[in-house]
Amino acid sequence: MGVNAMPILSLLRHGESLWNEENRFTGWVDVPLTNKGREEAIRAGLLLKKYKFDVAYTSKLQRAIETLDLVMLTLGYSIPVIKDEHLNERHYGDLQGLNKEETARIYGEDQVKLWRRSYKVRPPNGESLEDTQKRTVPFFKNTIMLDLKNGKNVLVVAHGNSLRSIVMFLENISEEDIPHLEIPTGLPIIYDVAWDNKNSKLIINSKTILK
Repeated sequence: MGVNAMPILSLLRHGESLWNEENRFTGWVDVPLTNKGREEAIRAGLLLKKYKFDVAYTSKLQRAIETLDLVMLTLGYSIPVIKDEHLNERHYGDLQGLNKEETARIYGEDQVKLWRRSYKVRPPNGESLEDTQKRTVPFFKNTIMLDLKNGKNVLVVAHGNSLRSIVMFLENISEEDIPHLEIPTGLPIIYDVAWDNKNSKLIINSKTILK
């Protein structure tokens, strides 16, 4: 266990990627970080210096893996790292590679907003947030939650929508409210958590966004 009396869960969205910079739908396309994204990852590592993590999880996509690598390099120690595609970004289907502004002009802003922000609406041949949650949350429950239950401090580096789906579960956010949830790029979210043995569930004692 780390130095904290209660387990810590930190969620971190990867730094800016090349297609973030170009305002393209990325999804499962494996694009690298920009120089700004690398700087964001290093800054996130500095923000996390006061915590000692026991294990880290990330996706199979290089922008998340590189972010985690830079965070750990900045922290200056090594921990076990689990890379799993269940934490990958939502698959944007036919939208992947398209410029977001151009897509809004073609399909209309309202339709694109539904694809991007709603819970149930799928982009063509892609995943809805609900679809994404059906893979992220079972993985979270079966692996990450067990580490937290065992008193480990856990760092998760993933993507905007895979993290939105997990935060929705953790904070019991409704389908109506989920469109308003934003996961900041490169700013770690810290949850102080505890395990309720009686009800076999995770309790969130506090939430902080490090800046």
